[in-house]
Amino acid sequence: MTIRESKKLWIGCGVGLIWFLILLWPLLGITPEGLEFGKTFKVFGYVAVAAVFIMFFYQVKEAGHLDMVGTPLKSATGVLGQAYEKTPRWILLTIVLALAIIFPLVTGRYAHDVSISVLIYICLGLGLNIVVGLAGLLDLGYIAFYGVGAYTYALMSLHFGLSFWLCLPISALTAAIAGCIIGYPTLRMRGDYLAIVTLGFGEIVRLILNNWMALTNGPNGILSIPRPELFGFNFKPLWSMYYVILAIAVFTILAVYRLNYSRIGRAWEAIREDETAAELMGVNTFLLKLLAYAMGATFAGFAGAFFAARMKFVGPESFSFLESAMVLAMVVLGGMGSIPGVILGVLALVALPEMFRGLELYRMLVFGGVMTLMMLIRPAGIWPAKRVGRRSEEAE
Repeated sequence: MTIRESKKLWIGCGVGLIWFLILLWPLLGITPEGLEFGKTFKVFGYVAVAAVFIMFFYQVKEAGHLDMVGTPLKSATGVLGQAYEKTPRWILLTIVLALAIIFPLVTGRYAHDVSISVLIYICLGLGLNIVVGLAGLLDLGYIAFYGVGAYTYALMSLHFGLSFWLCLPISALTAAIAGCIIGYPTLRMRGDYLAIVTLGFGEIVRLILNNWMALTNGPNGILSIPRPELFGFNFKPLWSMYYVILAIAVFTILAVYRLNYSRIGRAWEAIREDETAAELMGVNTFLLKLLAYAMGATFAGFAGAFFAARMKFVGPESFSFLESAMVLAMVVLGGMGSIPGVILGVLALVALPEMFRGLELYRMLVFGGVMTLMMLIRPAGIWPAKRVGRRSEEAE
């Protein structure tokens, strides 16, 4: 690394720290008692020392002074990667599933609550992954289908006495119909226009839920939603609800995997890469994009029905734009089009903040910085998607 490049990096680091201080002081320095500087400069000092250390470490690494450590580490990583590639997938999946089944037996209520949230977001993330990751359609109103599924179960169970297991496919179907209704007038648009329109439709659904008093009880929400029952067993304990959402999440993963490696999945990928070329090759782009919306909404409907049963209450405030942005961030951070990537993205955005809850105000600050750094280092995501399928000449 030349002196000019090193100087440029240090200047960039300094400018970034100054901006960080400008953003940090209003958060920590303005208090009801007046202006305070000590707390701000204390936090800024920690961050500045960490940034300088990282910059120094990076320059030492670029200069090649850490090759004696990096080369053996890279070799060990390569050996682990080869062992992973050689291990049959069914063995790895069996181990992961066994750990997931055992998890509630060896953990407490707080861990159950966090893991249930993780599994709900896995269903939502994989559903949105179909729309964004496979079909390449930017949807900013995806959480509306989550709300449709939740309200469908709440209304069906309270007014018609239907069981959770019967309402589960009905909620998915209702969400899929909502996906088609929202998708039909919007899918002739592309890019930013599509994103703006889907954002508008998502807000329309939220406002309907908030203002249709006769049906949804408006901002007061719907109370006393029954928990699932199976052969006389009521899923009241939290650990039992964990197994319900685990089964739904496993079904979602298998379904999305089959769709991903099917002819439909390859058609979605063709649309994502070049919609005009796909249409010229005979792909019915409009119908397949509509199908992507419907399938993504289906899994959101499953998650919504479970959410209503778990909370025993649904209200419109649970389905805001912030939730759509959160699910989209999980897909992008994990790796668009990648099932393991989406799962890792959910763990990064749901489980990790809970692990650092003891840091109080600073945990989200650190978390945002780590996310930004992650997207700079790996813009394709934590676990980028592999290409779906191979051409015949590539196989030869």
